[in-house]
Amino acid sequence: MKNTRILFEEYNDKIITAIEATYFIKDKMTVGTSGFTKAGDSKAVLPAFAKQAKYKNIGITLITGASLGHTTDTDLAANGALYRRMPFQADPVLRSKINNGEIMFIDQHLSETVELLNNKHLPKLDLAIIEASAIDENGNIIPTTSIGNSANFAKLADKIIIEINTSVPLDFKGIHDIFIPSPYPNRTIIPITKPNERAGIEYIEVDPKKVIGIVYTKLPDSPAAVTTCDEKTTAIANHLIRFFEKEVQQGKLTNSLMPLQAGIGKVANAVLSGFKKSNFKNLTMYSEVLQDSTFELIDAGVMNFASASSLTVSKKWYEQLYNNFDKYKNKIMLRPQNISNAPEVIRRLGVIAINTAIEFDIYGNVNSTHIGGNKMMNGIGGSGDFARNAYLSIFVTQSASKDENSISHVVPMVSHTDHTEHDVDILVTDQGLADLRGLAPRERAKVIIDNCVHPDYKEAMNSYFERACERGGHTPILQEEAFSWHIQYKKDGTMKQCCTAEIV
Repeated sequence: MKNTRILFEEYNDKIITAIEATYFIKDKMTVGTSGFTKAGDSKAVLPAFAKQAKYKNIGITLITGASLGHTTDTDLAANGALYRRMPFQADPVLRSKINNGEIMFIDQHLSETVELLNNKHLPKLDLAIIEASAIDENGNIIPTTSIGNSANFAKLADKIIIEINTSVPLDFKGIHDIFIPSPYPNRTIIPITKPNERAGIEYIEVDPKKVIGIVYTKLPDSPAAVTTCDEKTTAIANHLIRFFEKEVQQGKLTNSLMPLQAGIGKVANAVLSGFKKSNFKNLTMYSEVLQDSTFELIDAGVMNFASASSLTVSKKWYEQLYNNFDKYKNKIMLRPQNISNAPEVIRRLGVIAINTAIEFDIYGNVNSTHIGGNKMMNGIGGSGDFARNAYLSIFVTQSASKDENSISHVVPMVSHTDHTEHDVDILVTDQGLADLRGLAPRERAKVIIDNCVHPDYKEAMNSYFERACERGGHTPILQEEAFSWHIQYKKDGTMKQCCTAEIV
């Protein structure tokens, strides 16, 4: 019987178990693995290595596309298998080890990791572990549900282990667009002028001599958590929809808008889902991740095409896609993340970028990575790639959270800055929307306070701003109070007491 997964006969002699594959991983190696937002990640070799590391004094530097699925990052971190991790993660156990200083984490713009490897600013890759749905007649990889950095890892690594995932339908072939930019200083343009334009080939090129093992697995991707829209996320979505409608009325946009990008999570899903009930049509997407809402918009006839680097959906939507893939195959495309997040393409297409903030301040600076200024959450991801180059750079968050709204997400000064005021056009909370375009710092502050601050904090914020203005400056700041809200929260578990004291 013909092997429909491996069409390159020489690889049949390299089929090994996941445990046997771990013997190739040596202490202090730098390993690159496929995987982007829990999609297309190593589901056999890395989990097996994590188990081995529990009983051996062995660890690696691990570079991925973004976060890994299932419990892989948990197991690697808990068993001491990681010395260094980059460029993004979303695992609570790994996060704790990072914040305790046990694992060194390098937070990077997702478009930059490959550039740093190519330019030898990072250690060379000893090994790449890449998931495939199949291998073609020439030994090349047909990817699965993500591209991430896989194509570049295959090019740069000394050795390659391929995981063939039989849970992924063979008809996924054709949705991938692999384009690797030429090296500096003779780099040419990335030939993408619209979201559905193909720039490269359908497979990841592989030098068969590098391949040291083929491992079979049938474990599906870890599904995205299903989160329903709540009152706050619905309010944020409605504020944005009304803003876009106004832009159309004023002739700044058409009902097709510009290509959309949305960060992952419930707020982004709520915002995109909001388009189903709007008058917008013929929408396109040029983003990092295709989520449930992407396919809901396709089914609703609102979205025509979506380009990204990974497909990360709920269990329900995995089943829908796998059973009806022909319906969606010509409407989606997956690319390497240095292409999906390429500043050149984002700016050329005029992408509207919608990303989530942990907090922002009254001048428009955004913190998207750190809790309280020092505790890493997940990482900057691709938000910076899109924010700095977007046609419209939008950040969203709830105005306040926790019991009795003890945390304000709009503060006098952010505790950590990922996106400066220069890269932010629109800020949105459940309270309202602040359009910062063309405004000076003092004007921005007034618009943000009026539209985005929770009512419990508005009086205190106005008091802070007025007193800062009395002191003067282009960007008025009270240095002794700028972080007082954060300090108060760490001390008493609420920002409100500080606010009351300032007003009094």
